[in-house]
Amino acid sequence: MKTLLIIAHDPSPNLRSLKQALIDGGRAPEIDGVDVRVLSPFETDTNDILAADAVIFLTPENLGYMSGALKDFFDRCFHDLDGRTDAMPYAIVIRAGKDGTGTRRAVESICGGLNWKLAQETLICRGSWQADFLAQADELAQTLAASLEAGLI
Repeated sequence: MKTLLIIAHDPSPNLRSLKQALIDGGRAPEIDGVDVRVLSPFETDTNDILAADAVIFLTPENLGYMSGALKDFFDRCFHDLDGRTDAMPYAIVIRAGKDGTGTRRAVESICGGLNWKLAQETLICRGSWQADFLAQADELAQTLAASLEAGLI
């Protein structure tokens, strides 16, 4: 059994909906070889990452950057993970009212420093809320979980 860890900072109803879409996608009925775990960035520690086979980050864009909660996770865990999780597959979902590219760059830069590999193109849910964001998040998680189950990542 593989483990997909979703690290989600979800302080708003829209972010909670995106988190649920990620959970639903990762737990799609046709995928039975992947256990989906969901934690907030504040709950996540080094051991959670070491026990995971892939990670999805969900963060709002705050002032052109990732949430403080996600930054806190990286601040606490980066050095303990460095050199121990090379090639960890990951994906990012960003809820951005404006742009999202600064948030994407920041998370990708930190993950690059850990030698993790981006398994799917970053999903930036930009602008006014759209119901289609949920389908896109579901698809991202389902694709990542299916790839993990099949041994492609």
